[in-house]
Amino acid sequence: MSASGTATLDFGAFPGSTDTSVAVTGQTGIVSGSLVGAWLRPVATADHSADEYRIEGIAVVADTIVAGTGFTIYARDDGPVTEMNEGHRLYGTWTVTWAWT
Repeated sequence: MSASGTATLDFGAFPGSTDTSVAVTGQTGIVSGSLVGAWLRPVATADHSADEYRIEGIAVVADTIVAGTGFTIYARDDGPVTEMNEGHRLYGTWTVTWAWT
């Protein structure tokens, strides 16, 4: 058995955060050895246009499988670093697609 779907990442209201996560639950068939993946899905949200997905630096990874339950999707700013060695903050909601097998 395998599954796929979408989830919403929320970095919070402006000025936002450098990282966030979302739990995907209800995956009763998932096991500890399942392969999971997640990636940005460029669809407009209330906060961002579909075009912004192509230019914003966001790293996404699916991890932390809980057998019979689900997994967690983690996201972080992957954009340029400033002179003070700080990334910029992301804000608002972004859509991700996920799948596991």
